[in-house]
Amino acid sequence: MLDGSSQDVHIRDPGRLNEILYAGNEVLLERAKNENRKTDWSLLAGKVKDHWILVNSGYHRVIAEKILENEDTSPFKNIKSYEAEKGLGDSRIDFFLKRGDEAVWVEVKGCTLAKDEVALFPDAPTQRGTKHVEELTRVLEDEGTSSALLFLVFRPDAVVFEPNEDRDPNFAEAFKTALAGGIEVHAVQLAYTGSVIEYRGTLPLTENYRDL
Repeated sequence: MLDGSSQDVHIRDPGRLNEILYAGNEVLLERAKNENRKTDWSLLAGKVKDHWILVNSGYHRVIAEKILENEDTSPFKNIKSYEAEKGLGDSRIDFFLKRGDEAVWVEVKGCTLAKDEVALFPDAPTQRGTKHVEELTRVLEDEGTSSALLFLVFRPDAVVFEPNEDRDPNFAEAFKTALAGGIEVHAVQLAYTGSVIEYRGTLPLTENYRDL
């Protein structure tokens, strides 16, 4: 427990987190394992509507791997193997799967924002995220190789998912183009209790994007 003195905390999340990080809100911190690091603490989660929302993107890869390796939770069936952090064009994509005899590129994104039960990504403009979606669309169109977006939705209060057009219209447009081109989109809902991450199933796209 902190003693009430001022502390510098590392935030490993590319978003703004305005709905989570504000004066007076509860947060969870974890002590840094590296004693030589400049900050002693990392932000782990923040409270929203009595839910802990995991905001540390450093855990995304291990969470995604747990989902992919479990047949009950993986949206990709018959996975024979996968590679992490594989180069594609000018980007590095999170996973390259072998699904049966088919190859699938998979990019993972963490979603911490929701409004009126709609999970929204991103919560801040993301040129990198848009570039990833464009690379996945290109490899699908030019090479016929399957590609997918896997959203880790850390909002147990959401019931549907869509791109956040208000915050990043460029990402939303790239998302629409990718959907029309045949990219797979999987929004996996997760709840964080403060000690355990619970799998809650998958969320559908909103009607605005379901039929693209």
